Amino acid sequence: MVFLLSAGRGYPDVNDQLQGIKKEIKEKKQLLKKTRKAENRVSNELENINENLKENETALSGLMRDLKVVETSLKTTRVEIGKVKDDADRKKKQISQRISSIYKAGDVGNAQAFFSSGSIPQLMENRRYMKAVLDYDNGLISAYNERIDRLKKLKASLETDMAKKEMIRGDIEEKKQEIEAQKNEKTAYLGKLREDKKRHLASIKELEANARRLQRMVERLEAKARKRYTLKEERKALPGGNLRAVPERGFAALKGKLSIPVKGEIIEGFGKHKHPEFNSYTISNGISIAAVQGSDVRSVYDGQVIFADYFKGYGNMVIVDHGGGFFSLYAHTLRILKKVGANVDKNEVIASVGDVDSTRGSMLYFEIRYQGRPVDPTPWFR
Repeated sequence: MVFLLSAGRGYPDVNDQLQGIKKEIKEKKQLLKKTRKAENRVSNELENINENLKENETALSGLMRDLKVVETSLKTTRVEIGKVKDDADRKKKQISQRISSIYKAGDVGNAQAFFSSGSIPQLMENRRYMKAVLDYDNGLISAYNERIDRLKKLKASLETDMAKKEMIRGDIEEKKQEIEAQKNEKTAYLGKLREDKKRHLASIKELEANARRLQRMVERLEAKARKRYTLKEERKALPGGNLRAVPERGFAALKGKLSIPVKGEIIEGFGKHKHPEFNSYTISNGISIAAVQGSDVRSVYDGQVIFADYFKGYGNMVIVDHGGGFFSLYAHTLRILKKVGANVDKNEVIASVGDVDSTRGSMLYFEIRYQGRPVDPTPWFR
């Protein structure tokens, strides 16, 4: 993150700030390049998924043909079951009729056929007749049993084919859902990457615009500073000439003794931060402290307010000159309570926590700079 340390005694090296902005723009462009590569990679993956989907649809057509074969087999089996059942029913009816006849004739019928024989040859003939009748009856029973066994096998085959049919359908449905889920996931990811790309492009454009704004502002401040310094020299040359300057107050001796400017949780530290998705780095020149909106923001030390205004990208911002080349910066505030030129004491309230131009909600962005260069604020707090 890059900030302007505004007009007043001891404002930082402008070229360093501009170089920092250019560096961040370069990093954003590199991030955008990686985003485009990721987009192309996912597009290729989606293409592969579509090809796989077509292959699976072809396989699905084959499975549907298999299902048709199984259904034809089921139909044939059902027809055969009907025929065998009809045949078994006829056999059963014949057996029932024979049993009924035998029951009606009883033992007398058999004895009568035996004793009515007038000769041995006739007796043998009657015996052969009776044997043929018994063989016929046994044949009926045997044929019936065979039909019953066949019927059982056909029904078992029917149940197997039915189970196979349902299993194939289940596998087909599961595969289709799996492919669709993967396709939807990749499509959603591609959409996210495209949105990220839009945000990166917007971020780069904003940084470039901020760099141009900063350049114009610095040029104005430099012209103003030259005029002020000229006026100061002229006043010194006049009797009784006087110009108040920010006194040295020993800020450098306070490392490890300062109070944090607002109560809250540090959500981003000083220095490099790795992007979780694109394996790139961003640099923060300060720390970000999540805090309740409206909370008091206090100056970390005595000094003079040299900037107190809105700065695009960082919201309402206050910069305090502590003397000796040290500055503190407070951004994203809700309200600014001090004006440029105001003297502030250590721990005096200068603003309130807000979320103006913040992408992380209510928070305070805080920096310490020495001779225009950012330093890690964390070791300065007790």
